[in-house]
Amino acid sequence: QVQLVESGGGLVQPGGSVRLSCAASGIIFHLHDMGWYRQPPGKERELVADISSGGTTNYKDSVKGRFTVSRDNAKNMVYLQMNSLKPEDTAVYYCNAIFRHFNYWGKGTLVTVSS
Repeated sequence: QVQLVESGGGLVQPGGSVRLSCAASGIIFHLHDMGWYRQPPGKERELVADISSGGTTNYKDSVKGRFTVSRDNAKNMVYLQMNSLKPEDTAVYYCNAIFRHFNYWGKGTLVTVSS
């Protein structure tokens, strides 16, 4: 059974930092491209950052220089370090794993950026 479990969300002040983690099980992790998506309130889900099986990263323009995606294949983990957070970063953040036609999602973790 495939599971992607996000953790690390919560309430953070503007300018603050949060590190999200995603623990994967039931997949051959190192073969999968991993991504972080988010869904702000009342909006559609969007790609925030992804990291390929080979370690190549890609970021949404609005988070470049503030967010960093990384992975630890030995631990089956993917991370999203978020710095200089803004209120517009408020969203449910989802972990995603893709390999060929297989596409898996976590249940999400809420990040609220507010003073």
